[in-house]
Amino acid sequence: MKKIIICLTFLGAMNSMNAQFNLGKAAGVVTKGAKALTFTNEDAIKLSKESVDWMDKNNPVAGPKDPYTVRLNKLFGKHKSQDGLNLNYKVYKVKDINAFACADGSVRVFSSLMDIMTDNELLAVIGHEIGHVKNQDTKDAMKSAYLKAAALDAASSASGTVATLNDSQIGKMANAFLDASHSKKQESEADTYSYDFMKANKYDVVGSYTAFKKLALLSEGNTQSGFEKMFNSHPDSEKRAQAIKKRAEKDGLWKDPGTVAIPTTKLTK
Repeated sequence: MKKIIICLTFLGAMNSMNAQFNLGKAAGVVTKGAKALTFTNEDAIKLSKESVDWMDKNNPVAGPKDPYTVRLNKLFGKHKSQDGLNLNYKVYKVKDINAFACADGSVRVFSSLMDIMTDNELLAVIGHEIGHVKNQDTKDAMKSAYLKAAALDAASSASGTVATLNDSQIGKMANAFLDASHSKKQESEADTYSYDFMKANKYDVVGSYTAFKKLALLSEGNTQSGFEKMFNSHPDSEKRAQAIKKRAEKDGLWKDPGTVAIPTTKLTK
């Protein structure tokens, strides 16, 4: 997926956003700012809410009676309070295949992901994203995104405190957060959280396997297509699918799903 300067070009809907960012003068102070900045989980929650509010305003959100919203509420309505987290869910009706969760408990699922994932696969994917929040991985991602957005001069990046951002900076931060990647350790821990979430709630853990198998299939012959962001943020999909299969076999929960394929028709009606 092409790198985006200011806002997400979901379905070409964001052409009106033309603000530009010049980070050149801050290049020498970002590292200093990162070291000096005291960034708490409360800061991550506050900035996450600002980022998600910005994205909600600047992207097409499925309405309460939309089939995508109805399906998501049916799947996750009972998980709005999950493992000590207060969660809220919305669907972005966009062509990109992705999902994310933020430190403030916001979970956003993209309609194109729902078009190719079964219910159990969606449960596994969103469980994985919730795992990143529970493990505070999103705090690290938000800190990095904040520094990219706020480092306009030495004072803003090296002050040691989180400054208030303007609307353009919030847009930049939102995009930087979506472009952030987690470490292999963080991804592995989120995979484990997702599997445990599925198992504890008596969902079919094989959904975790088939979700990664689909991402692996999508990666074959990868060009600049809508799934690339999801794939880039979840690398080694085939290896991770096999790791899930191995654990499911050990737990006596493995059921051969047969050949996994990308659906040719949308799964959300």
